[in-house]
Amino acid sequence: MATGAAALLVALIAVISWSAAAASLDTSPVPFQAGYMPLFGDDNLVRSPDGRSVRLKLDRRTGSGFVSKTAYHHGYFSASIKLPDDHTAGVVVAFYLSNADVFPGNHDEVDFELLGNRLGHEWRVQTNVYGNGSTSRGREERYLLPFDPTLRPHAYAVAWTPTVVVFYVDGAPIREVVRVPAMGGDFPSKPMSVYATIWDGSAWATDGGRYRVDYAHAPFAADFSHLVLAGCPVAGGARCAVEVMTAEFAVMTPAKRAAMRRFRRRNLLYTVCHDKIRYNGSVFPECDDADGGDFHRWGESKRVSASRRGYSQQKPRKDMVVDASGGRPSTWPIGSLRAD
Repeated sequence: MATGAAALLVALIAVISWSAAAASLDTSPVPFQAGYMPLFGDDNLVRSPDGRSVRLKLDRRTGSGFVSKTAYHHGYFSASIKLPDDHTAGVVVAFYLSNADVFPGNHDEVDFELLGNRLGHEWRVQTNVYGNGSTSRGREERYLLPFDPTLRPHAYAVAWTPTVVVFYVDGAPIREVVRVPAMGGDFPSKPMSVYATIWDGSAWATDGGRYRVDYAHAPFAADFSHLVLAGCPVAGGARCAVEVMTAEFAVMTPAKRAAMRRFRRRNLLYTVCHDKIRYNGSVFPECDDADGGDFHRWGESKRVSASRRGYSQQKPRKDMVVDASGGRPSTWPIGSLRAD
């Protein structure tokens, strides 16, 4: 009995120690120079005088981007982003994790891709998760936003642990990807760096490439601030992974999950979990029925419409080409989309 009590006491002390460590995990913003370095774009990357924010610009010459100085093996990564307004069709602003530079043939990636639109039409937000180069099994989802992302900065964050990836917008979870055994290597598991970019996605970003970047409206500028890099360095070990897994941002409470489902009910445009055309009726093992069944066969929501907030929504025309698998209009750009 004494031995059992002692073991229980040791376990409790360990849990308390882990919880204390998790509570001390620093999620405060870092200056740009402390955590990041320029990636490309030369003078299209403009740092603020205080060094705590960065403007990324896209013009006829080039886009721009930056990358973390360190690769991380799990953590919490966030940036507040103010998107360009006016006509932004074809413009892609991305905040994502990737290791394509180290593993070009089998890289992992966790994406936020913010997709521009025509004047008077809403920005879209796309998330994606894949591991070991599983781009042919992309886990895309796409959403509208409950605010105008061009008026002020909003926080976009990723919590990545050994068991789950959670996407946040302004502190509210919008998507949870739980690792299950059947996912195999499709769950991102290798150390990744953190990237931010703006680039020309004319080939697919707005209505499948129907509307391309119009450089008469350039330069397009996205402002990044409140840069958070609360991650485990590659040599961080198991203790750091436990700190991340027990941190507040990694724990999905009932209240947080209810908030996530409210967001998804009001703003989810497309989910691969309800796409019966793209993958011949198969469903990814991590998908559940939390979003209900009110979706078209190609994964688009029957409920959510941009027109409800005063924006027009293009409907399929009779002359619109349908993809080879049948069902989805070819202007809906779902595929192996990448942020690099």
